[in-house]
Amino acid sequence: MKKNLLVALDDSANAMSAVEALADTFTPDHKIMLFSVIQDTAAVCEMYSPELSPHFTSVRREFCSLDHMKKEMINQAQQKAKAILVQAGFVEENIKLKVENVKKGIARDIIDEAKSGYSTIVLGRRGISGIKEFFLGSVSNKVVSSVKDVSVFVVD
Repeated sequence: MKKNLLVALDDSANAMSAVEALADTFTPDHKIMLFSVIQDTAAVCEMYSPELSPHFTSVRREFCSLDHMKKEMINQAQQKAKAILVQAGFVEENIKLKVENVKKGIARDIIDEAKSGYSTIVLGRRGISGIKEFFLGSVSNKVVSSVKDVSVFVVD
């Protein structure tokens, strides 16, 4: 059996709970990919076009600095997750970090990554209301209902 785990990680408390549950549940001989998908707003930050609204043009600097902060928060979350796993006995060399800009959608990008040789996806369940979840779905629901041939470990 493959022992490659894909951990879908963002900067939320639920994602970190999933890492802690992984550390408590799985054996340290697993290889782990801490995988984050982020929105790509850099293209908008570099765009100078008459089609952009005057309001956006006036707040571009603030918007683009938030994008940089989001990337830094993801980096910090990945480093924290790695530290939790190393402290739990996982081999540091077996823990990889990967950040990708969204391509098809966060859930679909996680599923596509999982197809490249992982036995299990580990992710946190986002705490949104039942009504919002019914209409919008959640990343964890989409992954669970769409992934094939890969186990999914969802931490609440």
